[in-house]
Amino acid sequence: MDVGILIFDGVEELDFVGPYEVFAMSNEVFTRHNKAPPENIKIIAPDLDPVTCAKRMQVLPDAAVRDVNRLDALLVPGGRGTRALVQNSAVLAWISSIAADAEWTTSVCTGAFLLAAAGVSSGKRVTTHWRAVNEMRGYNWPVEIVPGQRFVADGKVVSAAGVSAGIDMALWLVGQWHGPDHARATQKAMEYFPQPPYGEDA
Repeated sequence: MDVGILIFDGVEELDFVGPYEVFAMSNEVFTRHNKAPPENIKIIAPDLDPVTCAKRMQVLPDAAVRDVNRLDALLVPGGRGTRALVQNSAVLAWISSIAADAEWTTSVCTGAFLLAAAGVSSGKRVTTHWRAVNEMRGYNWPVEIVPGQRFVADGKVVSAAGVSAGIDMALWLVGQWHGPDHARATQKAMEYFPQPPYGEDA
């Protein structure tokens, strides 16, 4: 399975690094059981230049959008850079083209803006970061925004709320691809059992 993660200047780091870790750890779990890792994970950007993320991390992409014609799954993260990309017709056309044949098209945080702008989530239920709900409504895209959910699946489109919610969504996807037991083994290998020290009142 070819899994592509789109990144861009201003992308929120954990939006894509969290799911990347889930998919890569899933592959490692297969390897530990002497099985070939099933996911080929690519980091894709508008071009091959280094990407500067929202918190100043710099990342070198594996491929440019012009060089990727199909994927089995696409993940579009969020971050400040999505506001520029909603006006980028070339990137939106690429997202739409990839989504047409992909088994899954997914977003994290304001990556939902790009799926909506590309027409991928039209008529579907989606979620995004709680701080971006009203902003997304302001665009008047033909989507039903569902706040307060870690992730929302509607057909082959899956959207996650902000930042760490992408990890939950990615684990759910791994369960869809390889079954709940494998997803649990991946979660255990990551030691992903959230117990935040300050709870939800922060």
